[in-house]
Amino acid sequence: MRTLALSTMFAQQERFADGAAFARYAVDAGYDAIEVSHSTPEPKLRRIVAGGIRPVAAIHLPAPHVTLPDGRANADLNLAAIDGAERADALAHALRGVGWAAVAGSRALAVHLGEVADAFWPDGEAELRRLHGEGAVASRRAHELRAEMAARREAGAPAALAAARASLETLVAAARRHGIVVGIENRLRHHEIPHPRETLALLDGFAPDEAGHWHDTGHAEVLDRLGFIPHGQWFGLLGDRLAGAHVHDVRGLRDHRAPGRAPGAGELDWPAVAAALAPLDAWTLEIDQREPDEAVRAAIPFLRALG
Repeated sequence: MRTLALSTMFAQQERFADGAAFARYAVDAGYDAIEVSHSTPEPKLRRIVAGGIRPVAAIHLPAPHVTLPDGRANADLNLAAIDGAERADALAHALRGVGWAAVAGSRALAVHLGEVADAFWPDGEAELRRLHGEGAVASRRAHELRAEMAARREAGAPAALAAARASLETLVAAARRHGIVVGIENRLRHHEIPHPRETLALLDGFAPDEAGHWHDTGHAEVLDRLGFIPHGQWFGLLGDRLAGAHVHDVRGLRDHRAPGRAPGAGELDWPAVAAALAPLDAWTLEIDQREPDEAVRAAIPFLRALG
């Protein structure tokens, strides 16, 4: 039977300040394992690992969470940065997470491999999301916005992808020593790395047990709904290079919802998604901490019913 892990994304609540309390919750809710999110501080991570209440199936780099001197989270550091100092800092935090995965006995890592930093256009993205809410995502204006966002990204993508590849090589070399696979996660925003064909290029030369595609169902669905990348394209190009999955639902453009069909639940084509992710022997449910307990619990029988 497939292992279902619960991400510590859901543990960002006062009642789970002690990681052991979250691990006990995962047991009670019916989950087989835990994934440590990049939002998890070191004391909570230590308690989860030391308690041994549930295995740590994966670690989401750059866990553990650290607040940087400039106020940002270490997860905001860019592994595709052109600036060598920032990329080195990002790598240092990510490599620390690799070490924790080895200590925890994890067999997989999920990583955000960076972004084309100068391509982010917040006003354009906000307008496109507004058009989606108005049912006008196929309008001429929406097309113009997507074209402008693509042009901004294209200009900086080659250098950023080269930096991302260098970071990936370092991470794979470190993980390889412990028999850990590195999964490159697809991201929520268009300017972020990677797009599907970019993943293929980034994975070139790595064995499947060294690096692969980490499929985030919500991220892929949001980019599809905004008119950028059809959800199925990820599976068509990368279905044989799956390393892991973050499984969650989407309502409108809001992701990290608990999978299900209860009133107010999400909208993914779950039979199609489940079939595409069938080669994996473990999925992580990456559920937002604001979702109700009953939805977190109900997600397990819902997914099991999909086979």
